[in-house]
Amino acid sequence: MAEEKNFETQVKEVIESIRPMLQNDGGDIELVGVDEDKTVRVRLQGACRGCPGAQMTLKMGVERLLKERVPDVKEVVAVK
Repeated sequence: MAEEKNFETQVKEVIESIRPMLQNDGGDIELVGVDEDKTVRVRLQGACRGCPGAQMTLKMGVERLLKERVPDVKEVVAVK
């Protein structure tokens, strides 16, 4: 269980480091949860919600950074 907590803590730290960039564009991101298979669930908010480029931001930005900094991440998915 300690490893699980550590994984989630690492993910939270990366999400927090990404937030200012999204906030500069009028958006935001919230960590919803981490699944047992290491899938990270996030909620895009503000200008990011419904933005045509949001899926690309999620996959090319958020997911890429998370996988770079927390190699165990399987994927990042947006929830509503």
